Amino acid sequence: MPLRRMGETPMPRKHKMKISVTTTKLAAAHGMFRIARAAATHFDAAFVTIEHEGFFGMGEARPSVYYDGETVQTVVDVASQTGPLLGDDPFLLDDIMDRVSAAFPKAHASITAIDMALHDLIGKMLGVPLYKYFGLNPAKTPATSYTISIEEPAVMAQRAAAVRDFKILKIKLGLGRDVEILQAIRDVTDMPIRVDANTGWSKEQAVENLTQLAKFNIEFCEQPVPPGDNAALRFIKERSPIPIMADESSVTLQDLPGLIGCVDAVNVKLMKCGGMRQAVKMIHFARACGMKVMLGCMVETSVAITAAATLSPMVDYSDLDGNFLLEFDPYIGATNQTGRHILPNRPGPGTLPRKA
Repeated sequence: MPLRRMGETPMPRKHKMKISVTTTKLAAAHGMFRIARAAATHFDAAFVTIEHEGFFGMGEARPSVYYDGETVQTVVDVASQTGPLLGDDPFLLDDIMDRVSAAFPKAHASITAIDMALHDLIGKMLGVPLYKYFGLNPAKTPATSYTISIEEPAVMAQRAAAVRDFKILKIKLGLGRDVEILQAIRDVTDMPIRVDANTGWSKEQAVENLTQLAKFNIEFCEQPVPPGDNAALRFIKERSPIPIMADESSVTLQDLPGLIGCVDAVNVKLMKCGGMRQAVKMIHFARACGMKVMLGCMVETSVAITAAATLSPMVDYSDLDGNFLLEFDPYIGATNQTGRHILPNRPGPGTLPRKA
């Protein structure tokens, strides 16, 4: 060890970051959330906390077996092994996330929670909201849609008619009776409608269904066919009167080159891609390739929704309503004002625990 000269001030010792994780179950509003490929009454979530020099950052993981086979247990396992990879400088975000991603290449929800927690941490250390950190205008958050999950057409229409605080509806389809569902909803509302088949159709069914649905003034259709067949998406895009958006086919940045010319837009979700930094990369790439971009979500709390909403001034469309699809959201963050997110003016994303 080199000797310190007399009168020299010792360099402050840097402390390693510490990580911890908790898990919980979140109940679905209305008792059930159903899409073409799945249904659930509850959702498992994990919350990662990273501590450094008296500051704490938190991120959310909403793992899905559909993507990477992740569960809350895998999130706990990843978090328990991540400590040595974090280092002692949270501002070296690219280096940290490169190490974590290399160690856990098939754990995107887990990585998202770590990425989110680090961004929260540095926002608090700097004392600035994350929209300022990213150089974004909080007045430019786009209107978000509100999702109606699959039920009997009359029930879906009843729920659509009851929507008051949103200006756009997203209707889940793909289990049949699609025209009947849209007709029932159009009978009770003239709000703009987006539809999402969640891989429920074949390419031929998609063209036939979308041709029939066009009369209901549909803004776009998400993921009509299963992922892994971009040629099918191109087939539909070339024949559909409704624009096509990739979701399950648009998971990470590496998926986007193959979607050029096959879809009109892509749905970027933090839980799929690995967090805020990866989402920004996907947004810029998609825009450069002429594709429109939507920021989407799973059924999540305000921790994840607010992190995504922070980036929403960058995109064309927003579908960040996951916290409104819960029976109870244990956190508060971005608020809804006639369908637009109002970002908190607090350091980090600005999320706080909800008081009981």
